[in-house]
Amino acid sequence: MDNKKEKLEDFKTAISSTVKSISNSQKIEVSFGNEIIKSDKNLIKLPAIDQLNNKLNYEEIRAVADSKSLQIRFSNEKTLKKYEPKGNISKKLYNISEKIRCEKIGTNYFKGIKNNIEKFYQKRISGLDLKSSEDKILESFENYLRVKFLDFKNESQLDKKLKSYKKDLNEQFKNQISKLKDLTLKQEKFNSLISQLISEMSLDDQVDNEEKRDGDDKKNDKQSNPQQQEKKTSEKDDKLDEMSIDSSIPDLENQAQESSKAEDDIEIEDNSRPELKKKATSNFGDLKYKTYTEEFDETIRAEDLENSEELIRLRKNLDQQLLQLKNFISKLANKLQRKLLAKQNRSWDFDLEEGLLDTSKLPRIIMDPFNSLSFKKEKDIEFKDTLVTILIDNSGSMRGKPISVAAICADILSRTLERCMVKVEILGFTTKHWKGGSSREKWMKNNKPKLPGRLNDLRHIIYKSADSQWRQSKNNIGLMLKEGLLKENIDGEALKWAFNKMNKRKEDRKILMVISDGAPVDDSTLSTNTSDYLETNLKKTVKWIESKSNIELLAIGIGHDVTRYYNRAVKITDVQDLGDVMINQLTDLFDEKSKKTFH
Repeated sequence: MDNKKEKLEDFKTAISSTVKSISNSQKIEVSFGNEIIKSDKNLIKLPAIDQLNNKLNYEEIRAVADSKSLQIRFSNEKTLKKYEPKGNISKKLYNISEKIRCEKIGTNYFKGIKNNIEKFYQKRISGLDLKSSEDKILESFENYLRVKFLDFKNESQLDKKLKSYKKDLNEQFKNQISKLKDLTLKQEKFNSLISQLISEMSLDDQVDNEEKRDGDDKKNDKQSNPQQQEKKTSEKDDKLDEMSIDSSIPDLENQAQESSKAEDDIEIEDNSRPELKKKATSNFGDLKYKTYTEEFDETIRAEDLENSEELIRLRKNLDQQLLQLKNFISKLANKLQRKLLAKQNRSWDFDLEEGLLDTSKLPRIIMDPFNSLSFKKEKDIEFKDTLVTILIDNSGSMRGKPISVAAICADILSRTLERCMVKVEILGFTTKHWKGGSSREKWMKNNKPKLPGRLNDLRHIIYKSADSQWRQSKNNIGLMLKEGLLKENIDGEALKWAFNKMNKRKEDRKILMVISDGAPVDDSTLSTNTSDYLETNLKKTVKWIESKSNIELLAIGIGHDVTRYYNRAVKITDVQDLGDVMINQLTDLFDEKSKKTFH
């Protein structure tokens, strides 16, 4: 018996430690079931432990604990309340979406968490008996978002029951789901958009009308047998209470949400540099540059542009090219890794009053136990707190060998820098159409005003986000080799987009690498404006970033010299040239002495 109690306490301790670790807060206390804990700390309530060897119960507790911990870590209560919609059902849907947003962020880092949540969720929905309209709406909404955000599988029986509801949801969200995914790390924008979408559905009014009709039909029954009705109501309330306990990863208690958030590994919105935020919204030094319309512009993930089968095929194509250079790339990656890691060797401060015990001072401690200067502490290494964004020109002129070189370059850099604990983001830029598209059509319908500015539909592509691993995004990189993707290039606006993305990150060191084959070209824009319209904008944007921001800018010209645009630029013509470029230029870039100071 004592052994069972001991195992039970060990399990509780393990869960509590996990919650504190995942939530990144030591101020959290955990209770199980109706367990009463008197504590000044914030409290998380988890389901009761039924039996010591009840596997299903353990899985439920772990899943609920993981979900609540992620919400504490990644959700800001003030922001959540700010955009909360009106109506009981709308609020519930809104909280479900925030829960899944936090789970999406967390599962990118902790794969075990995704397994815990998915196992419990699938078991829970298999036993659901949905009767009321409200239950069906809530469950279909949660199921829909889990499939879209977390790649959960649909439960066939449940899917049939909720078919009509999910069809309506898809109509409402199909054009916004990609945007919502892009906003996962930006809580304020995500909450604002999802609140708007939920409010537009007017679900509270629909359910109220249904309930009113049902109420009118049953009015006589209620009057004839009030005691029976009261009993039914009581049973329904009990059932709802029961469902709230067994629901799919319940929402955080208010007490937990009111906790003072510890610093996250990911900042949803970076407010640490307000002066830079202000400048990020400026015109980047080019007062004359304008766009005719941004209505048709698109920022999209690579996986949303093509199906998984095609991405795998394109990745195999890229791997075949990499295979021919296997020995060269392996030596290059190892050499680059050694050089970069050499720059972040551990260093320590000694003779401190607190920190880690310095074992070299043990003889001194034995002789004088009260000697307080016997501790050491590792120095902060700024190199580790670095973000590298690779911005690749996806224009038609890059077709063939240049885009292959660019894709290989991005692939090698991503893998190598990841080993060195440097976050890497891979972005691409092109246009949706040749010679204009929807923007030009709109301009023509409006009687072709003179000097309209940029006159094409932008397409900005996210091949790999900063917080994803290379292995998760490797297939996306192969998309660059797809025929028909590469069209025209408007470099200045792509730089602004990449800059604004980077500026929202909390990393101390930010490096932007542009891979291009020369001047910006868009026939539609250049035929309706001055011939140097795009080139002038690029030069002014580059000058602004280089002189007035804390982001370090480096350009790699594929077969062309791009020094007329960028102060720090190198030229390569072949993959073999990457050796000198990467080892010499990149390692110099990471040198502490080369860091710019922001004024």
